[in-house]
Formats: sequence, structure tokens, C-alpha cells
Amino acid sequence: MMSRSTLPLAFFAALTACSIAPEGTTVHDPFEDHNRQIHAFNKSVAARFSGGGADDGPTIPPAIAEPVINIADNLSLPGAIVNNLLQADLVGASQNAARMLINTTVGIGGIFDPADAMGVTEVKADFGGTLAIWGAPEGAYMEWPLIGPRTERHAAGTVADFFLNPLGSFLTTEQAQVATVLGVAGTVAKIDQAGSVIDDVLNESADSYAQTRLIYLQNRRFDLGQDDTAAVDPYDELFGDLE
Repeated sequence: MMSRSTLPLAFFAALTACSIAPEGTTVHDPFEDHNRQIHAFNKSVAARFSGGGADDGPTIPPAIAEPVINIADNLSLPGAIVNNLLQADLVGASQNAARMLINTTVGIGGIFDPADAMGVTEVKADFGGTLAIWGAPEGAYMEWPLIGPRTERHAAGTVADFFLNPLGSFLTTEQAQVATVLGVAGTVAKIDQAGSVIDDVLNESADSYAQTRLIYLQNRRFDLGQDDTAAVDPYDELFGDLE
């Protein structure tokens, strides 16, 4: 877990790394040529998972996919709780802690999701959102191999989240490796479930790069309370859980 003395350094590093968009610019994309090359690669990877539009539905049986997704989501909750606290969201931290407790115990290690049935849903939080609350600029749009769309601020937060998750302080090396594998497996299962939606964005759009960028930015800003336009981000199902 990142120490308290390291957090200010992460904050100021993010401020330095995030470029400021020219006044009046809603889409700050100075790296577009490079981003489009990465997007083409990510699109080819997505086609391998989703079937490129050839399949009508998920190929991983729900009996396998749902428990894997549930476990992966449960493992991500400690990091979310840390960010809830850093954002002074005590209600969100309490709700996520209750959700983790219910699903870890009654849900048998997160295999099942009784918390959802009880109305105890996840309050999503990440260090990119923490940086936004602390005043770091959004920065330029970028697309990472496999990880997908990010702003510079979101990207800095993604790196910080790796150190912020307190699970690393309690798990052995072998357990941490298992947790990582389960996290990736959960992402793969989500990609499979969202295949048709991903296909629509990546294969049915006249310019899938521009469409992906628009959807991501709208959705990210909406999640952070910076945009009044609600958007559904199918790309988040593809790459979001690799944070």
C-alpha cells in the first residue's frame, strides 16, 4: 500500500504529468496519430474476444462467468474503499466495506453476490477520481495497449491504484498471484458478456476511434460529476477492470 508520505508525491507528479487543454477545447488529443495505432491493436484484441460480431451471445457459460466476475469485483473493493476515504466519502467507504464483508462471508469468498440482492451496491472509486477531487487537470486523451482509453490523470491514477490496494499487505506472493489471475479472468468474462455491445462500437461505427474516445470521455466525466450527459461506456467492460 502507498504510504502517506508518498501520496503527496503522487499528487504533484500527476499535476506535472497532466497537460492542460487549450481554452475552449473539449477533446484534448495531441497524441491522436499514436493513439489510433494503439486503438487498431486494441480493436484486433477485442475482435478475438468478442468474435468480431460473429456471435450472438456470450460463449462462457454463466455458471462459470458469474462467480469469476463476482470474485474479481470483490477483490477490487479494498482499493475502492481506500479511494473513498481519500475522497472524504465516508458513506461510500462504509457501503463498500459492508458489501465486501457480506460477499466475503455470506457470499463464500465472493463467489456469490448476496450484497447486490440486498441493495448494497458498489460505490466505484479510483485514484484518478481522487486526483480530480484534489484538483489535478484531466490531461490529454490517450489509449494504452490492452488497458484502453485513459486521460493522463486517469492513467496516473491507474498506476497509483496498484500500490494503493491494501490487499498486497496481507496476501502472500502466491495468493497475490492468484488474485491477479482471478482479476484478469473476471475481465475476460466481462468482455465475453459485453461482446455484442463492443462489436457495435468497434465494428459498426464509421470511425471507431472517435466513437470510443467520445463515449469514454463522456462516461468518465459523468462518473466524476463533471458532465451532465449520462453515457454508457461499453469499452469500460472491455478494459476498465485492468486498473
